[in-house]
Amino acid sequence: MNNHFQQVLLQSTQATDIIAIDSIQTLWSGYGEILRCQLNSASVTSAIVKHVRFPNKKNHPRGWNTGLSHQRKVNSYKIETHWYQNWSHKCGDNCRVPEIYAIETHGDEVFMVMEDLDAQGFNLRKNLVDLSEMQSCLSWLANFHALFMGEKPDGLWKVGTYWHLATRPDELKVLKDTALKKAAGKIDSQLNNAQFKTFVHGDAKLANFCFSGNEARVAAVDFQYIGGGCGMKDIAYFIGSCLNEDESEFYQAQLLDYYFDALEQALRKINKNLDFQQLEQEWRRLYPVAWTDFHRFIKGWSPGHWKINSYSERLAQETLSNL
Repeated sequence: MNNHFQQVLLQSTQATDIIAIDSIQTLWSGYGEILRCQLNSASVTSAIVKHVRFPNKKNHPRGWNTGLSHQRKVNSYKIETHWYQNWSHKCGDNCRVPEIYAIETHGDEVFMVMEDLDAQGFNLRKNLVDLSEMQSCLSWLANFHALFMGEKPDGLWKVGTYWHLATRPDELKVLKDTALKKAAGKIDSQLNNAQFKTFVHGDAKLANFCFSGNEARVAAVDFQYIGGGCGMKDIAYFIGSCLNEDESEFYQAQLLDYYFDALEQALRKINKNLDFQQLEQEWRRLYPVAWTDFHRFIKGWSPGHWKINSYSERLAQETLSNL
């Protein structure tokens, strides 16, 4: 962190100096780092810094070191800063996100200073979750989707998620599943042409949720791929990040019922006027389509990935037969 960025951090938090800097994690493909900064005489005791530095040598962990891959990441950080500057303040306690203190772009570096969610009680990260913990995340997603239902994703990805077809021609090209490859455009079209659209988080995996001490409340981070779309893209991706194939099949109906109940309550609470029965009918139909869309990506991106399983294959076959 150079002197310029240190001054941005100090001024945005009204701190006199930085006591300590701890690395939380590096960003995907070596594009920077997330830091926790302990502060002295500040308005807050600590802050999180997301420091993006575009590498001279690209180092994708699965070998996708292409110009398209690099540009997608560059755009994702621009969109994330736009989200924090223009949209994130709309989120309340029911879909908690970190408050942004400062954003600075300097050359090929992006510097974001934000609220430390650990200090606000969201200090738990989960690798494994039970049903109630999954429901807490589904409640967050339901309230998030309700809040942005029908909004135009100005300044965000027109189509949210990092795996949608328009951004993944290289992975489609090497996909060996010919039936899925042939149907990819129709699958993508069904999702993009949904009547009911909202903002999707775009990377709503378990690792991007922060749990509170009593585990009843969650907050979410990492908004690089936020954009417009059908909410089922978040739900299918989230469930797939938590459960194995047998669990995904066993709990599918229960988890979807919980999500739609939470979505209906959230929409009613903020007086969004729409035909909920019609929305639910459309989105339930699109759940296996959304699952299959991610399955298409993962089979091209990493053919040996653990998420390629018999449950995903069955949902894909169901989707293909219904096209």
